[in-house]
Amino acid sequence: MHPEPINLLGLDASALTQLVGQWGGKPFRARQLQKWVHQRGASDFDLMTDLARDFRAQLSESCIVQAPGVLTQHRSADGTRKWLFDVGQGNAIESVFIPEDDRGTLCISSQAGCNVACTFCSTGHQGFNRNLTAAEIIGQLWWARHELMQDTASARIGTQEGSEDARLISNVVMMGMGEPLLNYEPVLAALRMMLDDNAYGLSRRRVTVSTSGVVPMMDRLSQDCPVALAVSLHAPNDALRDTLVPLNKKYPLQELLAACERYLEFAPRDFITFEYVMLDGVNDLDQHARELIQIARRIHCKFNLIPFNPFPGSGLQRSSALRIREFAQQLMDAGIVTTVRKTRGDDIDAACGQLAGEVKDRTKLSERMAHKKTIAIKESRA
Repeated sequence: MHPEPINLLGLDASALTQLVGQWGGKPFRARQLQKWVHQRGASDFDLMTDLARDFRAQLSESCIVQAPGVLTQHRSADGTRKWLFDVGQGNAIESVFIPEDDRGTLCISSQAGCNVACTFCSTGHQGFNRNLTAAEIIGQLWWARHELMQDTASARIGTQEGSEDARLISNVVMMGMGEPLLNYEPVLAALRMMLDDNAYGLSRRRVTVSTSGVVPMMDRLSQDCPVALAVSLHAPNDALRDTLVPLNKKYPLQELLAACERYLEFAPRDFITFEYVMLDGVNDLDQHARELIQIARRIHCKFNLIPFNPFPGSGLQRSSALRIREFAQQLMDAGIVTTVRKTRGDDIDAACGQLAGEVKDRTKLSERMAHKKTIAIKESRA
């Protein structure tokens, strides 16, 4: 019985060097291999012509280069693209590419589902199955980069020359399905590959990890691989955040803010991005804006206000466009950098908070959430 082949997509530079070294290869061979896999997108070892023939034979016998298979892909009218990847056992994850004039951003997933269970997120409502491997995480970038480069080549062959370079991936955000810091080691390996000059060569400033506030892992990330950090805040006080982001009960706001302060000492940017989904009548009142201003006086930050994207069963509504503008203006009047996220890809369910994929809810989370909602309704009527 042959051992399971090693998926090279899951090996960062250190692990790849160690593997090649076991076969008597020098570190430069590992770097060559890394460039073939990540920069050229090669999966066929026979095409890696500057590698020795016996080395290629060893690779063919022991290794594979395999991203998750694509089940479906969709293009939005605004150019946004979404891929649904098969990760086995009836589960799927989603990745989204967002082209803009000055950048191309890929949003990737770290888990099949999510067990943080934020009330405004469709992924959280669908439950949790498992953590993704490093190969499954970086495989999303590997596949998307290959697809977009093919499209760019086609555009150059055609009659229209244009802004195809903007379609390439300049930024990666770990904001897809799952809580990245609850799948720490595979995420760390993937981040290191994103930053490696022999792989994707992205700047630390252009790679962002989004967390709902896993305080101990924020501290570890600051030491292991400090990249840009976005924190899913969504509420300015513990009472409200306990409801919207249940993880707050474990790591309350003051602990989270202290962790943000510590992270800033090592971060590639001199601010933390606070993500704040705008929920009508829930967290969009003037008093909430005033509380956020107090937080900003402690933490050097910017706010990214996100219009809520409704989904069935959420029981929540998006704040009006006027309310969002007024809320943003209050923050800006206090001298806080504030942006309102454009709603992109909502016609293909690729907008923020809409990613759900197809997850078998083995935790029965959706059933438990529905049960709690039923109890709360009964209690409110009593």
